[in-house]
Amino acid sequence: MKRRTMLKSGTIAAAVLAMGLPALAQDEPLKVGFIYVGPVGDGGWTYQHDLARQAVEAEYGDRVETSFIESVPEGADAERALTQLALAGNKLIFATSFGFMDATINVAQRFPDVKFEHATGYKTAENVSTYDARFYEGRAVIGTMAGRMTETNKIGYIGSFPIPEVIQGINSAYIHAKKVNPDVEMRVVWVYSWFDPAKEADAAAALIAEGVDVFMQHTDSTAPLAKAQEAGVLGFGQASDMSNFAPNPRVASIIDHWDPYYIRRVGQVLDGTWESQSVWLGIGDGEVVIGEITDAVPAEVKAEAEALRDQIAAGDYHPFTGPLKKQDGSDWLAEGQVASDQELAGMNFYVEGITAAMPN
Repeated sequence: MKRRTMLKSGTIAAAVLAMGLPALAQDEPLKVGFIYVGPVGDGGWTYQHDLARQAVEAEYGDRVETSFIESVPEGADAERALTQLALAGNKLIFATSFGFMDATINVAQRFPDVKFEHATGYKTAENVSTYDARFYEGRAVIGTMAGRMTETNKIGYIGSFPIPEVIQGINSAYIHAKKVNPDVEMRVVWVYSWFDPAKEADAAAALIAEGVDVFMQHTDSTAPLAKAQEAGVLGFGQASDMSNFAPNPRVASIIDHWDPYYIRRVGQVLDGTWESQSVWLGIGDGEVVIGEITDAVPAEVKAEAEALRDQIAAGDYHPFTGPLKKQDGSDWLAEGQVASDQELAGMNFYVEGITAAMPN
């Protein structure tokens, strides 16, 4: 099996290209590159993407050679990292954070023979695909557990950036907590970072100080769970299982299971069938997984959460089904009406009942 590499410089690869040397022989491995917004050891989002990279290696062996660049800030640094991967001969590159979107499009224009996959974005090109997960489906399940298990009737949410993906999760968690506990309130704290353990821990502490005894997160580190452990409150694993904190404070988790998608798309490059596409996959597709629900959750609450999970997976229930109003009291979805993907992709409002102010 080809050992993966962590790229530091594209200088040699650039020189090779400049010399006009012949293309790789057909029996040479397909080079697949990844850029990560956090470190592979974050225990959450990036860790889960890197597990999928390893799954690609395990699936295809010597037919592929993977490399990655970790802790890449969103913006100009992302463009440099993507260029480095392209110059190094990678013919398929996964850009694994929303903020890499414009950089991916820009670099793809300069390297039309390279195929790019961008996670959670919405801009495509002939050589750029997008892939996303319906995280809000998992939030509905853990929101149900949060609503049942809070004793203070105050649940919390640590948000990264106020983009539709994150706002969907906040709304979905609140809607389903409210369904099982009409007295529940939600507090929201924004950290404006995907991975910043210190800020995430501070956000958790702020929620706990407000009386929150169960909280969720859409950030990448395990720092909030560590703070929950100190304070004796409950939390949920984010992106990966975070089972080191089970059975308490981590009582369940939302797992981003990227392996099947990555394996499928690499295979399509290998067999010549890859085409640009946009996909949004969820629980029913096996891309969003609810991790083990621990014994800290009462049996009846666990059964209720699992039943909701199964309904969503079967397509029998959509987490955004009316009647629902927006935070300002205006009508959004009528009785039985289901939100369209287009509406969800542009979500920029809280639902009725959340009292937090929406950031600009």
